[in-house]
Amino acid sequence: MKHKISVFEKTIEKAIKGVLKDFQPKTLFAPAEYVLSLGGKRLRPLLTLMAADLFGKNAEEVINAALAIELFHNFSLVHDDLMDNADLRRGYPTVHKKWSESSAILSGDVLVIEAYKYIARTPARVLPDVLDLFSNTAMEICKGQQYDMDFEQRFDVTEEEYIEMIRLKTAVLIGCALKIGAIIAGASAGDADLLYEFGINIGLAFQLKDDLLDVYGDPETFGKKIGGDILCNKKTFLLIKSLKNVDDEQRKELYKWLTATEYDPVAKIRFVKNIYAGLNLKFVVENLIEKYYLASLNCLSSINVPDDRKKDLIALSENLMYREK
Repeated sequence: MKHKISVFEKTIEKAIKGVLKDFQPKTLFAPAEYVLSLGGKRLRPLLTLMAADLFGKNAEEVINAALAIELFHNFSLVHDDLMDNADLRRGYPTVHKKWSESSAILSGDVLVIEAYKYIARTPARVLPDVLDLFSNTAMEICKGQQYDMDFEQRFDVTEEEYIEMIRLKTAVLIGCALKIGAIIAGASAGDADLLYEFGINIGLAFQLKDDLLDVYGDPETFGKKIGGDILCNKKTFLLIKSLKNVDDEQRKELYKWLTATEYDPVAKIRFVKNIYAGLNLKFVVENLIEKYYLASLNCLSSINVPDDRKKDLIALSENLMYREK
């Protein structure tokens, strides 16, 4: 498994180095190149290659689609960081901090345009289906981001609304990455749909794990400041559960912290983490992650290929569930 994934990762990195290479003017393309150079997990393009491999296709046949997925993902991160006014991404300054807000908007645009150029290189026989899936996913991600921003103004967000938001904002691109690989590889519609659902469940578990790491992770490993979601009043599953389950006195105190314009960041993080601890929410979320993880494995088990071909995806999924960054 490690050898095959290592080969795929090298294929992806080599291909990414050729993206936007020597484009002018540098002032336009340097921020986009910078974002791509920061690396990250390359999870989504890796899944596209692994999906194609599952159905017997070589990486070369899906690499353009994999690049399109990664370019779109990075576009969404650049704009997301700007909207959240985040300082760091993968341990490095975000584009709007290193350059400017205008550069972040424009370099994000560059990345999404380039993504469509790469997805258009999909083999003609499946291009309509792939382009339709890619575009629908892009729209869903925008919807997810809007829900995320809408939630900032609300204290009555439900658990169901949150799960739907992260499905749109995070999980659908993981599902899309897998399904596109399957479509190009010639998988049946049923198998492609099962792989998509596998991705949706992995994506939900992945985002919930991200929420936990933002509170309980090691900042050196995680690459971001711990407690960022708390300071931004992000309506994560943890905060939504807290607002629903605390007693009246704790709720009043929690509202004070959530509505305060001036506060000690360390004290705010400490107070909210104490609320989470009192409700045992780390355990609750870990159980929910396990639920989605098991659902993903159930989808994978139903796909009509030999079980030994699925081992790499199972191992990768397990690594994502127990990751520290």
